[in-house]
Amino acid sequence: MLFDSHAHLNNEDNTPEMLAELIETIERSSLDYVMDIGFDLDSSIRAAQHAADLPWCFAVCGCHPHDTKGMDEEKLEAIRRLAAEEKVVAIGEIGLDFHYDRSERDIQREWFRRQIRLANELKMPIVIHAREADQEVMDILKEEQAFSSERKSWFPKRPDPEGFAGGKDGEAADARVLLHCFSGSAELGRQYVRLGATLSVAGPVTYKNNRKTVEMVSAIPLDFLLAETDSPFLTPVPFRGKRNIPPYVEHTVRKIAELKGVTFEEAAAKTKENAIRFYGIK
Repeated sequence: MLFDSHAHLNNEDNTPEMLAELIETIERSSLDYVMDIGFDLDSSIRAAQHAADLPWCFAVCGCHPHDTKGMDEEKLEAIRRLAAEEKVVAIGEIGLDFHYDRSERDIQREWFRRQIRLANELKMPIVIHAREADQEVMDILKEEQAFSSERKSWFPKRPDPEGFAGGKDGEAADARVLLHCFSGSAELGRQYVRLGATLSVAGPVTYKNNRKTVEMVSAIPLDFLLAETDSPFLTPVPFRGKRNIPPYVEHTVRKIAELKGVTFEEAAAKTKENAIRFYGIK
């Protein structure tokens, strides 16, 4: 029933016992799919292995901006090889993080560009991390042809029944670029959707004082939204303060349903459908 479009089963804090318990919890829940997202080479390897082992799990491989200080040509080639595995479906999470600056900004920029180019070469979806770098992330995506007509031609069109993304006949071009845990304004969200991007909503939409994300979700049609946990981080209300787990995506979906004026079942079905399409899951 539910699709957690961004989680970290591969988190290095998960002991084998913790992971086994988490897998059991997921399999008892209403989750149909979980996307395990790499943040460096080692976590990408773990994600690919989880995807191979678990029927409901798929993987995304890449290097998070925090970890780009350790990137080199050999690791990029290893990510390229991982991307060829059957259940590795995107490059990510990649981008810029100017909040913590755990890697120098020029190094973040270099490897962000290199990994966009890799995704373009492989014709794969891209999962983006952006924090306190909104304009530069958009500028680099444009400069590296992530929203080009050529890239959009590689992927089937997506539903656009309201013409929100400028499509015709109820469909619009899809660049298969996902802004994970999108925290930008409603206006920035509109700009991204019209460029061909998709936006993912995480637990902060449930937080009492998070007006910006509430306004964004209210403004963007459900056709362009996914739901995620980013677990073990960003735990939604009513479990805020505890370790996040994929089944808690239910609470984010319930908030999306409330804001969009639809039932929980409709929001669950639509965000799942959108994620399946975005990641190209057969």
